[in-house]
Amino acid sequence: MTNDRIKEILLDIEPSELDFTVTQTGKESKRVNGFYNPETHEIFIHNLNLKTDNMIVYTAVHEYTHHLITAERQSANPAYMSRSKVHTQEFWAKFGALIKKAEEKGYYSIGWQENPELKTLTEDIKLNYLAKNGELMQEFGKKLARAFDLCREADIRYEDYIDRVLCLPRNTAKDIRKVAAVEINPAIGFDNMKVVASVKKKDERAQVEEDFLEGGKSPATVRELMKQRSAIARNDDPKIRLEKEKVRLEKTIAQLTQRLEYVEESLANM
Repeated sequence: MTNDRIKEILLDIEPSELDFTVTQTGKESKRVNGFYNPETHEIFIHNLNLKTDNMIVYTAVHEYTHHLITAERQSANPAYMSRSKVHTQEFWAKFGALIKKAEEKGYYSIGWQENPELKTLTEDIKLNYLAKNGELMQEFGKKLARAFDLCREADIRYEDYIDRVLCLPRNTAKDIRKVAAVEINPAIGFDNMKVVASVKKKDERAQVEEDFLEGGKSPATVRELMKQRSAIARNDDPKIRLEKEKVRLEKTIAQLTQRLEYVEESLANM
């Protein structure tokens, strides 16, 4: 697969107004399969790490995600420079959406269903571990809720009971009780059940649960969808958000300028 073909695939998955280059290094790396330079907008792929075109596309989409986020930020703020923490929830959500598009367009396939042993193992994990663990944690939550009631009736400090008798972290015990307090399909697994249980409104919980059950969406993608829906509900327009940030920055600059003048004046009088 040529560099030009990789770029063509990436642009077909999602266009970018900010130009970029793709370079297969012809090297191996023990640290990374590829990287993105946000200053020069170059995508580098250590193709000797990758055995198939399928894996090259996966790595290319990963690095292209960095490029698209950089392009979006620089469009809003030309002085923007990529942050050190680049693998944020926003990144993984964006990447999940792009790799799904790559699958839909036939550029990439995860291929787990074509592997008979892995397919059987996956079904076993989903049914006998994720779902059963979810059911078990729901029952666990009901037991903890009952323990809470019994402690209160007997004037026993529930937190002390959790800390020193059950030896459970308090936040863990709290999460388990929350999962048991609402109706959630245990098929999504305990960690995703906690995300659903954190949603207050029943109809919104149902939507988040459906996002998990639908398949093809990572937990980061689902959380980002929740964030976007919340922003829409608050009418949190990106332009308004940037304008508010501008006001905050101007205020901070004014305060720092005033402080700098005071320090300079103090130094001059010493």
